Parts: sequence; structure tokens; C-alpha cells
Amino acid sequence: MESYSVDVAAIAYKLKDTANWWRDIKGSRLWQDRIFHILAALYGLVAAVALVQLIRIQMRVPEYGWTTQKVFHFLNFLVNGVRALVFVFRRSVQNLHPEIVQHILLDMPSLAFFTTYALLILFWAEIYYQARAVSTDGLRPSFFTINAVVYTIQIAMWLILWWKYIPVLVILSKMFFAGVSLFAALGFLLYGGRLFLMLQRFPVESKGRRKKLQEVGYVTTICFTCFLVRCIMMCFNAFDKGADLNVLNHPILNLIYYLLVEILPSSLVLFILRKLPPKRGITQYHPIR
Repeated sequence: MESYSVDVAAIAYKLKDTANWWRDIKGSRLWQDRIFHILAALYGLVAAVALVQLIRIQMRVPEYGWTTQKVFHFLNFLVNGVRALVFVFRRSVQNLHPEIVQHILLDMPSLAFFTTYALLILFWAEIYYQARAVSTDGLRPSFFTINAVVYTIQIAMWLILWWKYIPVLVILSKMFFAGVSLFAALGFLLYGGRLFLMLQRFPVESKGRRKKLQEVGYVTTICFTCFLVRCIMMCFNAFDKGADLNVLNHPILNLIYYLLVEILPSSLVLFILRKLPPKRGITQYHPIR
């Protein structure tokens, strides 16, 4: 019994020590800057990888214009590059007024991240419907319409908040983006799942079948998980001040969040999709139209 009491006391002490450590980092300007600079370096690295891959693709097939693959890598470079700059100047961003400017600089890359990976869903949807001899004429207009609606609603809320700060509207803005993230997660589950099942039905001896199966399976799992985690975190962010990401004194939460929902997924997807397109004349390659 005495040994049990000692163990409980030791555990309680460790928990208290951990809580103090967390609180010390939250309140430390030095640790805040270190973590934000780490995030900036990681985003900068991902942006550089995306840019290098974009250049390699352009050198491989210079005769084509902006293909889906090129646009995807360019948007990855853009999103991660902007994020890197925001975290380099994170403390200056926090001091910008009106406050809505802070929300725009912190949240606009998230919208661009949605567009980047929605493009991947579009690409898979086109492959799936073309393989089933179904018309894909409505897919691209739908892609542009969905993005236009998302950006219009979000920008409208920002403009209202610029005119008059309404706390309820801030919550609605975060919940709206949680809904957008859930929509993206379901998109990956739907079209990634469909494409995966379709590839499974191909003959075993089909060239590249196993590799494509793994590619689609891994990317679907990664992207579905990252958008679902973002959706859940945005819900907490909307209603719990302790989960607020747009403040300086939550550096560890920022590190965990951005690692899970942007840096790691982007890094893994860029690695999985690193294969260059075939040279002209080897096989057919479809540019974006």
C-alpha cells in the first residue's frame, strides 16, 4: 500500500513537472521564436523540393504547357513558400492591425492548400471516369465553381470582419473551413477509394499495377487523414481558446498542428509522386486543357 502511494505521488509530480514545462515554453519568447523558425525552415524545405521537382518536370517535357502535375507542384511551392515567410515574420504578423489582416495572412495559405489537393482529386476523378468511358466535361467546371464558392464565402466573411469585428463570425469562419476540410477528406475517400478498387480489378500482369495501387492507396490515406485532422482541430479552435492557433503563446500546438496537417502530408505526397513523366514519344502524356 505504501509503495502504491509512492508511485501515485511520483506520477503526480511528473505530470506537474510536464505541465510546468509546457507553460514555460508557452510563455517563453525565445522558445516561441525557435519553434516558429523551425516551422519556417521546414516549410522552406518543402517549398524548395516542390520547386526543384517542378523544374525537373519542365526540363523533362518542355513541349507541354501547364500540366496537372506542374500546377500541383507549383501550388505546393507557393503554399509552402508563403507559409515559410509568414513564420519567419510571425511576431510582426501578430502585431498587424486591423486584426483581420492577421487572419488573412494565416488562413489564406490554408485555402490554397485546399485548392492544391482538390486538384489531385480532380485528376483522379478524370482518370476514373475516363477509364469507365464516362464524360468528364463537367469535372473541371465543377472544380473551378467549388473553389470560387469557397473563396467567395471566406473573403466575404473577412470583409465583414474588417468592417466590424463580430466574434460569432470568427467562429463561423473557422467552422466553415472545418467543413471545407471535411469535404476534401471525403473527396479523397470517394475518388481515391474508387480508383484504388478499379486498379485492383486490372489483370495481375498489368504493367505498373502494383506500384500505382500503392501510390493511390498511400496518397489517399495520407490526404484523408490530414484533412480530417484539420477539420477536428478547426472545430476545437473555434470553441476552445486553449486550442487557438492564431496566437503567439501556443507554439507547441502550432508545431504539432502544422506538422500533422501540412508539412508531413506535403512531404510524403511529394515523395510518393516524385516520378517524372515519360519523355515525348515513349507514351502518351496529357497536359492540362
